[in-house]
Amino acid sequence: MARVLREDTDHYAALITAEMGKPITEAHAEIEKCAMTCEYYAEHAPEQLADRPVASNATESAVVYDPLGVAVTLTGSTEVGAIVAAQAAALKKQVLELGGSDPFVVLADADIEAAAATAVRARYVNVGQSCVNAKRFIVEEAVADAFVAAFTTAAAELKVGDPTDPETAIGPMARSNLRDTLHDQVRRTVDAGAHLLLGGEIPDGPGCYYPPTVLDHARPGMAAFDEETFGPVAAITRVADTDEAIALANRTEYGLGAALWTGDLDRARRLTRLLETGAVFVNGMVASDPRLPFGGIKKSGYGRELGAEGIREFVNTKTVWIGPAT
Repeated sequence: MARVLREDTDHYAALITAEMGKPITEAHAEIEKCAMTCEYYAEHAPEQLADRPVASNATESAVVYDPLGVAVTLTGSTEVGAIVAAQAAALKKQVLELGGSDPFVVLADADIEAAAATAVRARYVNVGQSCVNAKRFIVEEAVADAFVAAFTTAAAELKVGDPTDPETAIGPMARSNLRDTLHDQVRRTVDAGAHLLLGGEIPDGPGCYYPPTVLDHARPGMAAFDEETFGPVAAITRVADTDEAIALANRTEYGLGAALWTGDLDRARRLTRLLETGAVFVNGMVASDPRLPFGGIKKSGYGRELGAEGIREFVNTKTVWIGPAT
């Protein structure tokens, strides 16, 4: 499978871009990641372990509910995950990888230039339409002005346009209803008192485009803080100290991933234990890797995909005890 993907990468990448507007450079990277995942499991899993039934929207519920299936995994919205989770009543195992509102925490001793550059990638990759995109940027007040300036400048430089152009960073969103929901969240957040620093308006012309948008002074109770923003909108929250940063990072119904930026790695090790997420990336951005377990807590789901743990979710861990023969 990895070989097939790599032999026709251009075709598959073009398909992804045509279907959802993902910039072509990112589409190529996605194909390579799929190939890497195939290679990882081909090396570590038994032969003939996997097959791929093809189900349409009309038949997929029958596949999920079929008694021959003893387990099911879903990557999707929290709402659909709750429907699949109802199968727990039939004692059917599930792994659910659902939505997220990942915090990107920047403490006062962080490398602000590096943090801002990484934060822009973390928010706007895939046009901001990924469960693991950083969505809430929680920054200590002492460095907030510098971070906001660097972040906003970099976001303004992102090229918006034709997703088939390798230079494009922001293509159209996948669907018009996603854009409408996102714009409504932006308007409600601004109406509640947040400062609109960049973007925030639906452009004229065809396509479901939405510009890179930056909201400053977002707080709990505002849509862009409380809700998952699925698109190119960054909400920045200023905090007085580390304790408030961690408290607000955890103030969400989601718990997929978190990024933590600090120059003190001893403190980082302590703080990672306090963040209520399935993954914490220190001085980096949250990303999946075939070798690492991936999944969340709270309304981001349960169970783990990828890595050895991803396979163990769907095997029987059997204890065998053998006594003496005589």
